[in-house]
Amino acid sequence: MVLEKKPVIETRNLSHVYEGGIVALKDISVKIEDGDFIGLIGQNGSGKTTFAKHLIGLLRPTNGSVLLDGTDISNMSVAHISHDIGFVFQNPDHQIFCPTVFEEILFGPKNQALPVNECNERVQDAIARFRLDPYVQFPPAVLGFGLRRKVSLAAVYAMKPRVLILDEPTVGLDRKSSMDLMEIVRELNDNGHTIIIITHDMRVIAEYTKTSFVLKSGELLAAGSTARILSEFEMLKTTQINPPQVIQLSHKLGLKIDERLPL
Repeated sequence: MVLEKKPVIETRNLSHVYEGGIVALKDISVKIEDGDFIGLIGQNGSGKTTFAKHLIGLLRPTNGSVLLDGTDISNMSVAHISHDIGFVFQNPDHQIFCPTVFEEILFGPKNQALPVNECNERVQDAIARFRLDPYVQFPPAVLGFGLRRKVSLAAVYAMKPRVLILDEPTVGLDRKSSMDLMEIVRELNDNGHTIIIITHDMRVIAEYTKTSFVLKSGELLAAGSTARILSEFEMLKTTQINPPQVIQLSHKLGLKIDERLPL
């Protein structure tokens, strides 16, 4: 008898109503498997960030539930959840506050009360993985936006969460910086991290994610493989989402989704 594997994260009929009666999420049920790479897409106001904040306990459901390894997180603290799920804000300046890059990356492991040697090992691992060695003694505030983004991600990574949620990780970055950052994120996924990306950058969705969830007005409009989602042109049109031009060209030429040109 083969036992069914529990998803790392599951939402069941997740709904959220803000004060004043503003409905942000409506009855969302999804399963996120260990090692997945998920794109969370939809126009502004569709509920993407509200959904993500429920996964880390910053918001609590009005109705429904969020499960981590099969256990309802409603009685878990945000600090407890952060051991398994890390959140990287869209603006790195909203989470960077230490005087040096080294101290910024050290803060999380130190706050987890880990032994000194393990803290140092985690910091060194994060510095190497995000190519931050030249900047360890710099104040983060003097670094460029792309480097600050790396520092904020490295600081969360150093806490060793199994799941990383990134809110618009490529916003404000040029093409080269975006690719550099996303290749590091791909490496993390290849090494076993579950990745959830909130983004309007459909090139990133097409190139990196395996699965996509499409939200519209707080509802789950579609969920499935990214290749299938990006081939549903009429559905995407209702959300004002445009697939990358090369996929649109493939569609016009009548090519199958797996025959499309490299992005």
